Amino acid sequence: MNLTQAIKMAAKSISSNKGRSALTMLGIIIGLAAVIILVSYAQGQNMAMKAYYESMGSNKINVSAYTWGNSSSVDVGQALYDYCLQLDGVVGVSPNGYIWSSPTIKYESKTLSRNSKRSYGGGGVMVSYDSSSDYPQIYLGNDKFGLCNDYVISNGRDLSYLDVENSNQVCVLGAATAEYLFSFADPVDKTISINGTPFRVVGVYKSKGSGTDLGTSQDAQWMSESIKRLDRMILLPSTMTRLFNDNQPIQEYVVKVKNSDAIKEVTTSLNGFLSGIINTNSGSYSVYSEDTWQNESNEANAMQQRFLGGIAAISLLVGGIGIMNIMLVTVTERTREIGIRKAIGAERKSIVVQFLIEAAMICGIGGIFGIGVGYIGTLIVGKLSFGTILIPSAAITVAAAAISVALGIIFGMYPAIKASGLQPVVALRAE
Repeated sequence: MNLTQAIKMAAKSISSNKGRSALTMLGIIIGLAAVIILVSYAQGQNMAMKAYYESMGSNKINVSAYTWGNSSSVDVGQALYDYCLQLDGVVGVSPNGYIWSSPTIKYESKTLSRNSKRSYGGGGVMVSYDSSSDYPQIYLGNDKFGLCNDYVISNGRDLSYLDVENSNQVCVLGAATAEYLFSFADPVDKTISINGTPFRVVGVYKSKGSGTDLGTSQDAQWMSESIKRLDRMILLPSTMTRLFNDNQPIQEYVVKVKNSDAIKEVTTSLNGFLSGIINTNSGSYSVYSEDTWQNESNEANAMQQRFLGGIAAISLLVGGIGIMNIMLVTVTERTREIGIRKAIGAERKSIVVQFLIEAAMICGIGGIFGIGVGYIGTLIVGKLSFGTILIPSAAITVAAAAISVALGIIFGMYPAIKASGLQPVVALRAE
């Protein structure tokens, strides 16, 4: 019997027992669909987490360095700035300070403060609004602050070198702060006051969340809120420490490197440099990269993918056992047929091939439906969990198709061997 005949006989056997074959395929359909959906969901989470880390800023190194007392005459901030400019892998360095207190921020009738509440009346209805939830972080940086922290100007300009050198009373607003203070008006060249000191708005940063849909899951909502907090900010020239923080020097800095490959080298160089200018008995320093946290998160997501895939694979195993069970029943039902074929000279391998092809066809057809259900389920899960269209990767699809056929061969092997091993005389006597 050639391969074509074996395929025709397998198709005839499956079609003659439609209900039984459909129920057998159901285990494979559910198993493959579960694998595709769960693994795709884990990949969607990984994509959302990646978008979150990108919004935080990639390829950057955070430096904390300070001394106390009069133990050192070195200006740590200036020394660090000059040293970073000499490193090939560095594209920018900026102070990353902030105002310790919570000064009141005003623009015309709008006020931002930690504890302020404003009421709006209309039609006899009074609505109380707590502006402290929109209170921004006020940063102190230089002309490279936006570059180092992945902020992009959407309107106006960024801080300039001269703004910092001349201690110009100018500022750049985050998207959320600009929206609260100015609504739909253009903030550029308008003046806001911070604790009564006027600052001219020279630019507005683009929202960190622009074009990024993190979805609706609990983790995604947390990441979305974190991104919104990044948009609630105001940037002032670092020399504004003369007005705030009791003129204390800035202790936090951010260094932007060319790519992730340069992070380790630059981190090592910075550690060596700081150890040479800061005495640990009268000062302290630390150098770390947020890419470390991202790598750990990626490893955790990969582990979650394997875990979810393993859980879904259990249903595939159950489906495979169902295939083996139904093929054993088929062997029992067709014992006389097997006896007749062996009596007229059929070889063992032809009988093995026949039953393996039948098992593989059942799994293959079930696999096609399983992939289809998996795609539909992934689209639904992606829309509900991440608010976006999530499509299984080609690798998952190919692997699912291969697994479905492999299951038929693996779990059909025992029934096929059992059928080929029947003695013709015994088989012909079967009822």
